[in-house]
Amino acid sequence: MSSYLTVARGAQVEIEVKRSRFLCTVARVDDEVAARALVERLRRQHGDAGHHCSAFRIHQDSVERSSDDGEPAGTAGAPMLEVLRGAGLGDVIAVVTRWFGGTLLGAGGLVRAYGDAVRATLDSAGTLQRTLAREHLLELDHLDAGRIESELRSRGFAVLDTAYAVGVSLTLGVPPADEPRLAAVLAELTAGTATTTVAGERWVDSLSP
Repeated sequence: MSSYLTVARGAQVEIEVKRSRFLCTVARVDDEVAARALVERLRRQHGDAGHHCSAFRIHQDSVERSSDDGEPAGTAGAPMLEVLRGAGLGDVIAVVTRWFGGTLLGAGGLVRAYGDAVRATLDSAGTLQRTLAREHLLELDHLDAGRIESELRSRGFAVLDTAYAVGVSLTLGVPPADEPRLAAVLAELTAGTATTTVAGERWVDSLSP
């Protein structure tokens, strides 16, 4: 897969159901270690809460996990994970911290509450698309670098890094399908004098429609 969706930003939303409070925290995580570290941080931060249920999906490792953290089996972590799956998100964790309000919600009520908390928080977090792009190195002289970099950005090319030395070295993130367009744009901007070399691959972010 050459692209996938993740959350655009971290977010927190709290909902209340029959006096029980459900505080959902959504964050972007790159691996399982980071996901579990967030759960533990929230557990310490909200030590008075009864449950810290979680679900996460890591794209590159094809890993997904969920935890009911003491709620009846299948009433918290599983519905939370289903919301993440339904949204098609990777590299994301949702943690719902619950304070019991004194009224039992039943299995169906818990499933709805945990799922609703995650949905509301994902709406707040927004999404972005991650695309596997090739790193193209472009060497320019100082006189032309500013103009060409500005033109490349305005035409939708991701400038990942700019290094200044004797000349200026730009690192561009270009999806394979966009490489012919990059070559054509560079030919136009530099009268055919500049070319790039491929240095590797990396995932780059862009806001999804």
